[in-house]
This record gives sequence, structure tokens and C-alpha cells, in this order.
Amino acid sequence: MSRVDHIAGQTWHGRKGAVKNAFRYGVDYLCLDAEAEVTAPRLFSRNRANLLSLRDSDHGGPPGQGRGAAWAREVLAAHQIRAEGRLLLLAQPRVMGHVFNPVSFWLAHDAEDRLIAVIAEVTNTFGDRHSYLAHRADMAEIAPEDRLLATKIFHVSPFQPISGGYTFRFDIRPERLGIWIDFSAGGGEEGVIATLTGARRPLSTGSALRALLRRPFGSRRVLALIHWQALKLWWKGARYRARPEPPVEEVSR
Repeated sequence: MSRVDHIAGQTWHGRKGAVKNAFRYGVDYLCLDAEAEVTAPRLFSRNRANLLSLRDSDHGGPPGQGRGAAWAREVLAAHQIRAEGRLLLLAQPRVMGHVFNPVSFWLAHDAEDRLIAVIAEVTNTFGDRHSYLAHRADMAEIAPEDRLLATKIFHVSPFQPISGGYTFRFDIRPERLGIWIDFSAGGGEEGVIATLTGARRPLSTGSALRALLRRPFGSRRVLALIHWQALKLWWKGARYRARPEPPVEEVSR
């Protein structure tokens, strides 16, 4: 049996460019072995309804039609990544049945349990999804100081261009985690920096209750905050870009 970890984290977003905007919010993530039976408090369920839950159908494919870990394994194999070890899923849980994950992460380990690849699963508010595969060129362990690059091809915010590049940094430890994403466009004059940091502890009845009391609306709150920040950007005069068709491919680097 594998445990479920709870990250009562902080996310920070800072906009680069002429129109400034920044915010910091508390957010709850769960991390679990996507291929193992899990031990968790009664308030959490896997692939079943509960106050808190994670479902395979929410990840690894189009939203609501995901195939979970099987999809992630196929992606890793298609890119010749030998990740024979644990495959962890880091995602915001369903809260009373509702879910929206702006970004979730598949954390792939080798046979020595070293993190060697990350699939960043990005979902926009239009219901589109695209994933970015990040790893070192030499397939060595991803260290906290490594900067992993990906070309942005997916529309996320109508106030940011599509063209540009991501720089990912991952510091995943048993007791805490940190993820930093730096998007730059237009020679670095536009873009945004996003971070997720927090302590990593086993999910318990107490921590689940505290999460529900602190943020009872879960991902509904996330969606409301996204639209609130969009309204602020529109008010500040940020350029609005219409939603294009999403890319045909599910995964890119």
C-alpha cells in the first residue's frame, strides 16, 4: 500500500511586461503513486465519489476522458524514456465532485527511484488540454538546479501570447516540493512566472478537514480567482487574444 501526500501549498504568479500584475494564493495538491493501491483517510477516495478524490478519468487524456497512468506510460515509452520506477501524480483533488487543474504533473522515476522525467499536464478554462514533457538531454536525474526547456504551443491565458518558451525547475523531496515555471515571449519582455511550493505530508483526516475548511469550494474557487485576475488584467489594459484551435498533438517538448 502507498500513502497519499497532501501539499498545503502556495502558488505565486507574477506577470512580466508593461502591464504588471501579481498574486499569491493558498492551494491544495495531492501526490500519490498512480499505479498502486493507496492508504488514506475515509474522506478521500480513488476513482470513487467522496469529499476529496482523484480520478483517472481527469488525467492522461482529454478532461473527463483520461486513461490515467496507462496514458503516461505510453507517452514515456513513445519518447524512449526508461522510467521503470514509480509514476507519481501531483494534482489538485476533486472537492465534493468538482475539479479543475490548471496544471498537474506526472513524476516519472527510474529503477533507482530517481526523478528523470515530468509530464506537465496543462488545462485551460476553455476545456482544452496539452502536455509538455520535460527531462534532461542525458536522461540523468532531474536536480533542483536544472532548467528544463519546452516550446509553448498551447493557449492558456488570453492575455499572454502563445509563442515563446517555458523554463521548468523541479525540486521534489519527500518532505516538501517546489516547482517553478518561467514563460518568456517577445525576447523576454512579456511572460509570466508561476510557482508552487509547500510542505509534503501524509494526508490525514485532520489535514483533509483543514483543507476543506480553509478552501471549501476547491477548484470552483480556483476558477473564480482565474476570472478575477483576468478582469483585473482587462481593466489594466492588457491585450486580449482570442482562443485559437488547440494543437493536434497531445504532448510536446
